[in-house]
Amino acid sequence: MVEVFKNYIGGKWIDACSGETFESRNPAHTDEVIGVFPRSREADVVAAIDAAHAAFRPWSRTPAPARAEIILKVGLLLERYKEDLAALETCEMGKVLAEGRGDVQEAIDMAKFIAGEGRRLVGETVPAELRSKFAMMVRQPIGVVGLITPWNFPIAVPSWKLLPAILCGNTVVFKPAEDTPACAARFVQIFEEAGLPPGVLNLVTGYGPEAGAPIVEDERVRMLSFTGSSAVGREIAARAGRSLKKVMLEMGGKNPMIVMHDANLELALEGALWGAFGTTGQRCTATSRIIVHRDVADKFTTQLVNRAKKLRVGFGLDADVDLGPVINEQQLKTIDEYVNVGKQEGAQLLLGGEILTGGKYDLGYYYRPTIFSDVHFRMRIAQEEIFGPVVAIMPASSYEDAVTIANSTQYGLSSSIYTQDVNLAFQAIQDLEAGITYVNAPTIGAEIQLPFGGVKATGNGHREAGSSAIKEFTEIKAIYIDYSGKLQRAQIDVE
Repeated sequence: MVEVFKNYIGGKWIDACSGETFESRNPAHTDEVIGVFPRSREADVVAAIDAAHAAFRPWSRTPAPARAEIILKVGLLLERYKEDLAALETCEMGKVLAEGRGDVQEAIDMAKFIAGEGRRLVGETVPAELRSKFAMMVRQPIGVVGLITPWNFPIAVPSWKLLPAILCGNTVVFKPAEDTPACAARFVQIFEEAGLPPGVLNLVTGYGPEAGAPIVEDERVRMLSFTGSSAVGREIAARAGRSLKKVMLEMGGKNPMIVMHDANLELALEGALWGAFGTTGQRCTATSRIIVHRDVADKFTTQLVNRAKKLRVGFGLDADVDLGPVINEQQLKTIDEYVNVGKQEGAQLLLGGEILTGGKYDLGYYYRPTIFSDVHFRMRIAQEEIFGPVVAIMPASSYEDAVTIANSTQYGLSSSIYTQDVNLAFQAIQDLEAGITYVNAPTIGAEIQLPFGGVKATGNGHREAGSSAIKEFTEIKAIYIDYSGKLQRAQIDVE
């Protein structure tokens, strides 16, 4: 029997006000229904915001170390349910099981890290200008926070937002991607099991225009954190600007990996395969452009094609599978359209470039790993985010040429360089326009103790994870305590 899920509002699991529902299906076996979910609309979102608004004052007054105890329990429960959650991710999102485990482990790590911040939440003390006066800065919660998350990391990315937001004393309305609502519901159930008070976390499932837009529009939501496409992020920023909400955006990427003539080619090839085809290329940090020095380009390209030919595509619960399906039919069509654009632009198709059909492939959304060579940096396939198992190999005649190509897109999320020259590596760290740079590693693999985010059109200057998470989900208050017993006029009465 197919499981029927509900929204979680004010500590209760309830249906959508309209009674309408939608299905989540397995992208590897589209005949399998993962669950049935409430198709939430404005009335449901308003109810969730009502609950979060009512819960904010008592939760914000709960001591931060006590809030942290609940976050730690969430982490320990995630450890307990890690295998079940990983399998659910594979069935609902499509990534292979090992990657599902990694996704959940990232949330476990985040919970433990953020729980530790409950005894810090550091402010600052500074000298006052006047005698008998004390000056300091403290951090306070923002209020009701709206979190809108993507489908490609259905446990990890929500953990980057939910855990610090709640630890900092905010209350939350959580709208997950409509492709992965089961993962979101299971995650919320873990918060409930950990003892989170009613109303602190509220879940509404549904589609962006129906369930996401009302979160953006409601003036009681004082902050929005969104991860997803640049087009949607721009629209959220424009709408939220009318009510002066704080907005945190993490959007697209077109991430370059530079392979210099002195690189360890074996290491670079392993990194290219993992960076380009891990999660079937459905990562904002995916290695979508490989910029190779001409001295080693032919050798590198030949070996990369030979290795990519051996990648096995199928259902991620099968032990011998390297790549799972893409998320849905629309994404499958989008990937294929971009491949056709690449052909029309004159790029050389070396591998793949087709939707997989026949047998087991007819049941899901599968695309063959695809490699283009002779890609010019002005081509659309070198400029626009494809979000699939497609990588472009781009020749470069020098380090300067490689950096120019790497920086030629509107995006600036992740970047990498493979070289044995330590001086060149440090030069690249300075020159690459990106929020993240790896040396002798691909563009994927961020850890939770450092900030995550990008520059240019990738985001709007905010960062997730690390100590930045605490800064993002708090407001700063400056405090002056005058114990002189007389009026002191700053700047005027300075002795």
